[in-house]
Amino acid sequence: MDNKVVTTLAKTFAELGFATLRFNFRGVGASEGTFDSGNGEVEDMLSVVHYAQEAFGHIPLILSGFSFGGYVSARAAQQLHPHRLVLIAPAVGRTIPGLEKSTGMPHVPHGTLVVHGEQDEVISLADAMDWARPQHLPIVVLPEAGHFFHGRLHQLREIVHHYFLGHQP
Repeated sequence: MDNKVVTTLAKTFAELGFATLRFNFRGVGASEGTFDSGNGEVEDMLSVVHYAQEAFGHIPLILSGFSFGGYVSARAAQQLHPHRLVLIAPAVGRTIPGLEKSTGMPHVPHGTLVVHGEQDEVISLADAMDWARPQHLPIVVLPEAGHFFHGRLHQLREIVHHYFLGHQP
């Protein structure tokens, strides 16, 4: 929840006029529960979305996630059908510890924004491309950027801003 990529996304969505919520998955920080290989974490996201819908009404839903959060967002999107999906360096393979029991990275809706660092040391660009290729899904690749987009958060913000300029929900 406090990761610099996640906070950059939250600030960017707020700048765009969206209501934003950040949360920790079960077992992270002071949250209750234990890691559940993505299954319980999808339940966490569904609960947060239901809370947001009660608090804000049925405004357009945009899901976003970074790394494992991207994996969870993609899985939750299968049930929630958001207006837009934004995935930053999503955990597309079994390269994240604990995903051995997961159901795998699903296909995502056409129009999903995917951003990945060329030199991502956690989720390889090759794995991301292998996942995206059968979907004909474009990926915005930041040259020389690593997984945490050190020194590149301003560019990440600009990419998200640009994506929403032509895609109002």
